[in-house]
Amino acid sequence: MGATYTVQRSATINAPRQAIFDRIVHFKRWPEWSPWEDLDPNMEKNYTGAPDGQVGSGYNWKGNRKAGEGSMEITSVEAPGKIQADLHFIKPFKSESKLEWDLQPAGDGTAVTWTMVANHNLMTRVMNVFGMMDKMVGKDFDKGLNRLKSLSEN
Repeated sequence: MGATYTVQRSATINAPRQAIFDRIVHFKRWPEWSPWEDLDPNMEKNYTGAPDGQVGSGYNWKGNRKAGEGSMEITSVEAPGKIQADLHFIKPFKSESKLEWDLQPAGDGTAVTWTMVANHNLMTRVMNVFGMMDKMVGKDFDKGLNRLKSLSEN
């Protein structure tokens, strides 16, 4: 088992890249589609750093046991094709990940690939032996991509 693990999901969305890109790059638009926003309706959220949607813009949250606590910061933006961010979880357990959304033309639509590369810690090593990290996080990525698809195609 390597030092990192990767979770990746893709979907084709029949909508322009820019429309999808704008929903992802702006943290203030995440309540529209993020698979984690409905885990805690009372979740505390703060937006920090650079203006929303730009390198250095951040988002942190603190919620119930399901939502946990953590932060994200955009580290790279190549409109309308790629967004990269650092993800830091504090709770339910500490972890650090790199996120990337790659948006490529696909016929009349857009192929969206969402990737997370994370460093293993003791908990993820145990969970990964059983394929649990890919199943758990992949399920959330699928949910988020389906929400993006539904919103963007209407």
